[in-house]
Amino acid sequence: MMDTTFWDEADRLLIRYGVSFTPRIIERAAGAYVFDRQGTPILDFTSGQMSAILGHAHPDIVSTVSAAVASLDHLYSGMLSPPLLELAGRLDATLPATLGKTLLLSTGAEANEAAIKMAKLCTGRYEIVSFDRSWHGMTQGAASATFAAGRRGYGPPTPGNLALPAPNAYRSPFRSSDGSHDWEAELGYGFALVDQQSAGSLAACLVEPILSSGGILDLPPGYLRRLREMCDERGMLLVLDEAQTGLGRTGAMYAFERDGVAPDILTLSKTLGAGLPVAAVVTTAEIEQVCHERGFLFYTTHVSDPLAAAVALTVLDVIERDDLVARAARLGEQLTGRLLALRDSYEVVGDIRGRGLLQGVELVRDKASRAPADALGKAVTSACLERGLHMNIVQLPGMGGIFRIAPPLTISDDELHTGLDILEAALQAVPGAAG
Repeated sequence: MMDTTFWDEADRLLIRYGVSFTPRIIERAAGAYVFDRQGTPILDFTSGQMSAILGHAHPDIVSTVSAAVASLDHLYSGMLSPPLLELAGRLDATLPATLGKTLLLSTGAEANEAAIKMAKLCTGRYEIVSFDRSWHGMTQGAASATFAAGRRGYGPPTPGNLALPAPNAYRSPFRSSDGSHDWEAELGYGFALVDQQSAGSLAACLVEPILSSGGILDLPPGYLRRLREMCDERGMLLVLDEAQTGLGRTGAMYAFERDGVAPDILTLSKTLGAGLPVAAVVTTAEIEQVCHERGFLFYTTHVSDPLAAAVALTVLDVIERDDLVARAARLGEQLTGRLLALRDSYEVVGDIRGRGLLQGVELVRDKASRAPADALGKAVTSACLERGLHMNIVQLPGMGGIFRIAPPLTISDDELHTGLDILEAALQAVPGAAG
């Protein structure tokens, strides 16, 4: 009766914002689990909103937040504090030598908003290129660079946003003679369209190294380097959004390290706060100098907040102390092995992709047709939840349902395999999945 009252009140009081609410009332969280009102443990395979890389209620984060709230939490936006400078130095030490200037903010959308403004101000141009399955945030500039969802009904997007085809090796029509994904031809074709549509004002290319909301689409090896070259040829800046891929998630500190390509501007968020609202923009001294000379303005209420800086410092400390980057790589190998076994065993598991502890499982009606299986995805999601596993599935036009698997980097081996056991049990239990 109490639960019914809760949902009735939620329906009466809350603005709905684009997601079907999980049918459990969550009252606490700890480690890799969230707990509903009945005390039922639910393994969290999405790290909250793909953010809580240290799990929930991590003791170091609890201690830091408690101390900061009691001593130094929020300041006038023109005041600086030691935690901010220490964080900027720590980030500088983890990044290529070219990236050394940091702006501390709160959310991923805000960081991308700032990066877009910097790119436009620095280049004197206004066109932003992003993937046709991109998700960079819900504020105006970031939403205009988002093509995965939410474009209709809100009036004109910011002028100058152009789409590049996202490299989906499983579904791309661009194929080599041997049937493999011809990403080079796809990228060349995409930029030919960009060049044709451009008004001669290409400022930047804003991309995720692995598109998450776009269906866990991992950029093929070599893609980012060629993209860098194509940006350089056009005088464009390369902006990388590592909201979900940064800070060890993929088995490297930053996903771009695999390709040996440094961006001109890097945005961090979700993982930087480990579940708390922390974000950053990092760029070169040269870009920062030009922007400053031209009057760069991004004066927000929570810019440079010491609480956010203290949290991010603690996240970096724990990652280094507990060797979580290597742990993500090791657990990622186990995850890949288990998921490939599911692909080999189940006709509806069409594709496995991703890196480290950010991987995707695409469900289809059958391997031959690769037809989307929307109803099946929802049924498997519900069956997982009934068995104590929270899974998130992305449904995109023309694609099957894609489970996004992104557990905390602190998840134990046993917890990881328990979750995968539940996923397999759900596949076996749902009609049409085990055939």
